[in-house]
Amino acid sequence: MMDSEIPQIARELQLTEGQVEATVGLLDDGGTVPFIARYRKENTGSLDEVAITGIRDRLAQLRELRDRREAILASLDKRGLLSEELRKAVLSAETMAVLEDTYLPHRPKRRTRAAIARERGLEPLALRLWGQDDFDVTRAADEYVNPQAGVANASEALNGARDIIGEWVSEDPTARKEIRELFWSQGAISAAVASGKESAAIKYRDYFAWQEPVASAPSHRILAMLRGEKETLLSVRIAPPVSAATAILERIFVGAETEAAVQIRLAIRDRYRPLLESPMEREVRKAARVRAEDTATGVFADNLRELLLAPALGQKNTLALDPGFRSGCKLVCLDQQSHLLHHDTVYPLLGERGEAEAAAKILLLCRQYQIEAIAVGNGTGGRETEAFLRTLGLDPKIAVVMVNESGASVYSASEAARAEFPDQDITVRGAVSIGRRLMDPLAELVKIDPKSIGVGQYQHDVDQKALKERLDDVVISCVNQVGVELNTASPELLSYVSGLGPRLANAIVEYRNRNGPFASRDSLKKVPRLGPKAFEQAAGFLRIRAGAQPLDASAVHPESYPVVETIARDLGRPLGQVLGDARIAGKIDLARYVNDRIGLPTLDDIIKELARPGRDPRQEFEPFDFAAGVHRIEDLTVGMKLPGVITNVTGFGAFVDVGVHQDGLVHISQLAEGFVRNPSDVVKVQQRVWVTVLEVDLQRKRIALSLK
Repeated sequence: MMDSEIPQIARELQLTEGQVEATVGLLDDGGTVPFIARYRKENTGSLDEVAITGIRDRLAQLRELRDRREAILASLDKRGLLSEELRKAVLSAETMAVLEDTYLPHRPKRRTRAAIARERGLEPLALRLWGQDDFDVTRAADEYVNPQAGVANASEALNGARDIIGEWVSEDPTARKEIRELFWSQGAISAAVASGKESAAIKYRDYFAWQEPVASAPSHRILAMLRGEKETLLSVRIAPPVSAATAILERIFVGAETEAAVQIRLAIRDRYRPLLESPMEREVRKAARVRAEDTATGVFADNLRELLLAPALGQKNTLALDPGFRSGCKLVCLDQQSHLLHHDTVYPLLGERGEAEAAAKILLLCRQYQIEAIAVGNGTGGRETEAFLRTLGLDPKIAVVMVNESGASVYSASEAARAEFPDQDITVRGAVSIGRRLMDPLAELVKIDPKSIGVGQYQHDVDQKALKERLDDVVISCVNQVGVELNTASPELLSYVSGLGPRLANAIVEYRNRNGPFASRDSLKKVPRLGPKAFEQAAGFLRIRAGAQPLDASAVHPESYPVVETIARDLGRPLGQVLGDARIAGKIDLARYVNDRIGLPTLDDIIKELARPGRDPRQEFEPFDFAAGVHRIEDLTVGMKLPGVITNVTGFGAFVDVGVHQDGLVHISQLAEGFVRNPSDVVKVQQRVWVTVLEVDLQRKRIALSLK
């Protein structure tokens, strides 16, 4: 790595060089972000996951820039073009754009108009004009007339010379820098409906004649316009005023009032659009899209984090219902470990007979399987099914909870579901997924592609590789923050544990199936292909309840067991009694236990963990009830105040489930009394709110809500 990369990252992220250097070393050694943040605080100065991820991502960008520099230098050297001045310019380029601007005049060219003019011997004329001395331009051009070379007269000679000058202007780094800045300061993104496609493009009617500054255009509008263009329904342009651009170029390149200077002005005005505006538009368009995609991906990531870290009901005997009318409600019973015990179909929404049979069957199953909670999918018939359940006189201790079933059908048809339930059809698998989402949303949702969960914004329009990487980061962070039960976790959940991945996760499950539950974390080392590095990275995030080693149920890493055992001995108490004692911090001097591997930050974490070993960081689960008597969009009236749950946050507002199958939109202007720049600053996915109905559009099935 180049020496300048660590200082540059430290400067940009406002960290010390020591923190950055230590973090880079740990990352290069195979460390994962959760592991470094949790178990290597002494090395990094207690950097959190956000800071470590920032270092990782910026390091990747700078290394990509370094690789491109080296490739450019090699190309220039091979072609005999590498002067010392050019080498310094290449090495000093701090961004990819500046680097490419530096290389542009020297990169191999296609056969352009300027190249043809050079072939015709017109470069000396261009150079003379470029000097802007006072001479007779037409007479000078006469000297280059050569019909055999394709130059019939002085006018054609001047045209060719201007083509060469136009190329010089467009390749000049200073000119490109200033035009790039102009695009961002005065550039506008504009959209218009494609000719003859007014009817087909009706969903884009807001953009039929749209224009706004590209620098401040919100991500959702940029992505909407670009999607319309991709569908050939809109035409989109990004450009600053031509007069402002040519004025900049004339200021840079025109330094006299001569006939030659007039030719430079003509070259600028003639060749600005094809040689500079068009490529700069492509560059700015790409940058605007990347910025918009990054914002959209960030919104998606924030929503996903809130959804994955939603409160879990926990290990409860659960009955789950996937509602339906004519096809009935698929019913499953799950034990505390979420194993399928029973499945059936009931028809509570098909008349009195179906209702009576369903009531008898559900009451019997609740007694038979000692049901503690009932999960009801929020799809078609969900609210009606919930209302039916509340008429049964169930034990008040049994919570009836509506569960967001987005993506459950995707899971039920997946390879993971088929492997888990090879003898069950997709309706049973879907109902199981609904029940498990209530018990532990994180453990169940990791089995589904995040794009199918329904909390994104333009997720199909953004760079899919970047989206996957960002969402994987979120899932990995959440899984390791909560911790994973080693003896019950699915391979999908285990695959997100620090240091594992799908192959080792499957190896762990196969070993567990052959040999029974793991007795200790240390026995993980017997899993084939799970080496010391993977064990180091993963062990602290895995839990084994009721094992021989009490610390295996905690977030204390095995490498720190000796220091905890020493603390217990010094206290004169068995290790089992030390765990769960919140008074330990006041009884010991942590400084006594600092050594060359463990410092005060890790010791502080250990003491907090001993006070509440294996603590789930998610909030406590609390049941939520929608408004009684409101089941369909037709039940809503303007002015009605309702409880709801936020299901999605976007750049333009938030969607709220009020229990009528169709989420309502709280536009950004209705999120709060004051100005809101970013909806995610005000609301979060899974947040419980009270909303007021502003408008109900039955024809388009749209609901406008307000949080004011």
